Amino acid sequence: MSLGPIVQSIEILSKEKGIDPKIILDAVKDAMLVAARKHFHTTEDLAAELDESTGAILIFGVKRVVAEVIDPEKEISLEDARALRADAEIDSEIRFPKRTEALGRISAQTAKQVILQKVREAERDNVFSEYAGRVGELVRSEVKRIEGPDLIVSMGKTEARLLKKEQSKLESFSVGDRIACVIKSVDKTGKNAGVIISRAAPELVMRLFEQEVPEIYDNTVVIKGCAREAGERTKIAVSSRDRDVDSVGACVGMKGMRVQSIIRELRGEKIDIIEYNDDPVVFATHALSPAKIARVTIVDSLGKHMEVVVDDTQLSLAIGKKGQNVRLAAKLLGWRIDIKSEEEKRQEVESQMAALVVPGAPVSVLIDHGLTEAMVEKLMEGRVSTVESLGSMTPEELEAVPGIDPATVEAIQTAVNSYYGQFEESFEAPAAQEALVDGDGSHTGAAETALAAEGTAEESDTGASKPENESVTIENAESSGQSQ
Repeated sequence: MSLGPIVQSIEILSKEKGIDPKIILDAVKDAMLVAARKHFHTTEDLAAELDESTGAILIFGVKRVVAEVIDPEKEISLEDARALRADAEIDSEIRFPKRTEALGRISAQTAKQVILQKVREAERDNVFSEYAGRVGELVRSEVKRIEGPDLIVSMGKTEARLLKKEQSKLESFSVGDRIACVIKSVDKTGKNAGVIISRAAPELVMRLFEQEVPEIYDNTVVIKGCAREAGERTKIAVSSRDRDVDSVGACVGMKGMRVQSIIRELRGEKIDIIEYNDDPVVFATHALSPAKIARVTIVDSLGKHMEVVVDDTQLSLAIGKKGQNVRLAAKLLGWRIDIKSEEEKRQEVESQMAALVVPGAPVSVLIDHGLTEAMVEKLMEGRVSTVESLGSMTPEELEAVPGIDPATVEAIQTAVNSYYGQFEESFEAPAAQEALVDGDGSHTGAAETALAAEGTAEESDTGASKPENESVTIENAESSGQSQ
């Protein structure tokens, strides 16, 4: 092999791939060693060198000089070594030239594969070192080819991959189209080794605003957060460091020129520009626009959970299509948001109030009706906690409760009857009074005698004053009715 072709090939390859020529030379040496081992079928140590005078790659067998030879393939005695080289010493190396002309076509093919592999590894290292620190940066690239659902784009000397999941739903590209992307990740190994770019990441919108809005570029207006569903809607929160600068207005631009330029780049994606606020309640009100919020309640400040109540007519607007509006707002805030209408909140409060009411009287009230505390404790241990549940049980069910015998069952029934009896008495008293008067105003039975006696007593005591009192009552009723 002459010096010209090898050196020239290394220089061309290094310039094309942007790789140090020394790396390619080392790859050639490694390839020759792999091919030599495969051809000579030996376990001895081998070394490769470039003969600068001829440009040939020389292969040597290497043996270490030792006092006593254990492995003849890798070691040589001091005496034999000095026969070959007079200055040989213990632990020095002796090299034996190998004939490279003996390497066949298969060995050459193996060498070629090793060289290509080494060159690819070196190229990946170069790409990683160049782009690893540029993740999130905006780049302009050109679609070079289409591989299935993915796009391969050219970024100068480097190719990057735009995966299907990193593409916007509204977009489709052809070979030769120029597109703006952000660098998503850079990997040395794996299925997606190399540079992965994205048009679906929120960082793309942020970089476009930084490029389009001078106030963001000079740090007068700061982007506080961005939530995005690519191809549909983006919410971006901005804040101004200068009280004289309107952060939202600066991003919108005169007649909306600035934001419209970004919308065109994103193929018509909707963008909500929101004013940031340190108060999560106020920020949530802004983030859920265009819906009007009635009130916001912090449920758990540590767990970042809030509840938002809106008017019934604003509920669908606050939630958005397929929950998109509230979902993006939650991403932007970093809080969990529960949205409810006024009607839903009212029903929830009513159910909570109903839950606070104890369903039934506790069995402890039966102590006042002859039941002992020991019996009450046995019932509580048997999970019979209310008089209602106790009254609905059959004697057999009561006896199944631990500690309850037939005698106790009778005592329980007596106490329950006594408990309900008090309500029957309270209802009988008003009923008896209502029964005193018939439909025509006449009195009956003993009640008639009682009322007659009362009436006689009143007439004897008050005389003619009773009619006067009745007329005053009616007048008061009439005056009351008029005032109402």
